[in-house]
Amino acid sequence: MADVAGLVARLRAAGCVFAEDEAALLLAAVPEDAAGRDGRLDALVARRVAGEPLEHVVGHAVFHGLRIEVGPGVFVPRRRSEFLVARALDGVRAEGEVTLLDLCCGSGALGLALRTALGPRATLYAADVDPGALRWARRNLAPVGAHVYEGDLYAPLPDALRGRVDILTANVPYVPSEEVRLLPAEARAHEPLVALDGGTDGLDLVRRVAHEATTWLTPGGHLLVESGERQAYEIAKLFTAAGLRAEVVHEEEGWATVVRGTRPHTSASGQEFQAPPAIEERGPGRSPETGAGGGAPKRGPGAQPRGTPRPHHLLRPADESRVHPAPGAPRAYRAARGATR
Repeated sequence: MADVAGLVARLRAAGCVFAEDEAALLLAAVPEDAAGRDGRLDALVARRVAGEPLEHVVGHAVFHGLRIEVGPGVFVPRRRSEFLVARALDGVRAEGEVTLLDLCCGSGALGLALRTALGPRATLYAADVDPGALRWARRNLAPVGAHVYEGDLYAPLPDALRGRVDILTANVPYVPSEEVRLLPAEARAHEPLVALDGGTDGLDLVRRVAHEATTWLTPGGHLLVESGERQAYEIAKLFTAAGLRAEVVHEEEGWATVVRGTRPHTSASGQEFQAPPAIEERGPGRSPETGAGGGAPKRGPGAQPRGTPRPHHLLRPADESRVHPAPGAPRAYRAARGATR
């Protein structure tokens, strides 16, 4: 029988703040009747103590009430990204078929959450440049019949998809290159750099996604990205320049910021309406330049690092999302992860 108190003490000594919760998850990962259970459990604990993400160790994360299989070589989906899912669902029509596209899909968590919420009327396409991540995406998305492609952003997608996408999610990396070194060692050592590094100002991939978005979106379709709060207005400007109507939405409880761009409908004459120069912003007392209340930005140097995990990867009550996990999920998974994909 496992020494639970000893396991908790070992985790706490390694810096795991929520050692009891993590111990429960590790114990649950090895069935009680499994042969050689103590040895297998000790191996998992050793990986965790060495700094490997808990989700990689136990083999899954919980996102939007779904079990997402993850492991070495893939970005762990953060619970704050459930806010992006909620905002995407806001823009879906009540009836009819829906085409979903998830770029930089990673483990496939965002696309799976949207496809599961919408049911069989939705068809999901997903793409990522990282073959390691796609191994997990294909595993997670196979049950919903998703079309999964390997390649750089839009490049591998079929031409027939142009102008047909209703919801385009692109959870691209947005940490500036110089700030990647400031991320917790757990992220830097165990999650792929391509999922963390957003280029000089963190917006390299956002620019590329926005530039082609109107080619792929149907009129009235939406592009959604997660961002750091201080980057959101620059992203909104990029969306507007690309012909999208931009909106910035914040959720204080989950420390989440989402920028949504909508492709305008065409007029009866076939001329496309021009996107308005103003950027709609939802959230009390904010200004584009300064964030909350017109004062100094609330968080972070530069940008709130995408996917910032807390030390030894779990748990900060302030990250709790309004979207609840499946009943019975351990508390360690109910407390939210830091950011996205």
